Amino acid sequence: MLILNKIQVMTENTPTFSVFGGGSWATAIVKMLCENQEKVTWYMRNEEAIHHIKTQHHNPNYLSSIEFDIDQLDLTSDINYAVNQGDYLFFVIPSAFLSSELSSLTTSLEGKVIFSAIKGIVPESYLIVGEHFNEKLGVPFENIGVITGPCHAEEVALERLSYLTIACAEEAHAKYVAENLSSEYIKCKVTEDVIGTEYAAVLKNIYAIAAGIAHGLGYGDNFQSVLMSNSIREMKRFIKKRYKMKRNINDSAYLGDLLVTGYSTFSRNRFFCNMIGKGYTVRSAQMEMNMVAEGYYAVKSAYIINEQNGKKKVKTPIINAVHRVLYENKNPRKVFAKLAEKLD
Repeated sequence: MLILNKIQVMTENTPTFSVFGGGSWATAIVKMLCENQEKVTWYMRNEEAIHHIKTQHHNPNYLSSIEFDIDQLDLTSDINYAVNQGDYLFFVIPSAFLSSELSSLTTSLEGKVIFSAIKGIVPESYLIVGEHFNEKLGVPFENIGVITGPCHAEEVALERLSYLTIACAEEAHAKYVAENLSSEYIKCKVTEDVIGTEYAAVLKNIYAIAAGIAHGLGYGDNFQSVLMSNSIREMKRFIKKRYKMKRNINDSAYLGDLLVTGYSTFSRNRFFCNMIGKGYTVRSAQMEMNMVAEGYYAVKSAYIINEQNGKKKVKTPIINAVHRVLYENKNPRKVFAKLAEKLD
């Protein structure tokens, strides 16, 4: 009852939104919010990017085709100011840098509703972002949510019909976020599977990396279809081990997000490891990209998380194969030849 009363008060006072991050997905989320909000607070570290947006009305580094109404944006490089300005805080900072960003936080998160759109595992804690905010920063689980796909930032910029899944244990929070992200070209659904959808968002990047390596090695559509089929079953095993609840793994938040990330030319994870399959080193492939491939960091974390289960670990041949290529410096062609024998 206390939670419901609090939500009712917030609704009457029109809850505000702050977005944290300066990349393509953060830019897309700000665009979606601007369809429904008079003002959105937007935090990013890059002062030059902030100045450019203020003067040129678009992000110079990501999705530059999106033109913003500057009167709708409250741009800042002060993370504490951004936290204070928002009731709903959307974190879209790459997981590898989240902990260092949060180290600058001095203001309280009490009463704030945290939504993660990061799709990664925090390397310092080996926790997904929602778990990290709950266990390390004391945010109540009912005030933690996830924004996931299937949805590419590039298609949001083009205003192509796209779909989001909004997860939160407190349904009222999920519905409010869904309402404020929806538009003619964005359709939202809500779910209470916070942990499952967030792990799915992490794992699908790993499987997109596998698809990229396979494509770079010259494997065709027939192999890719088998790889994706095995990926969704591997995802189901992994998520069930982490958090058992009734879920349909064929829903859009799981299978749909996996497919769009595994097959799309917009997928940075697939693009990144397509280069690996073609013979690039990890470092040289990273230097070719101007965006973070979350899956690279997720591979190591997911592998370690599963290994920590010891004899009770689940069968993850695809994660293991990608880990061998990226972190054990094994020959991609030999690794994927062995992986192909394990798929069915």
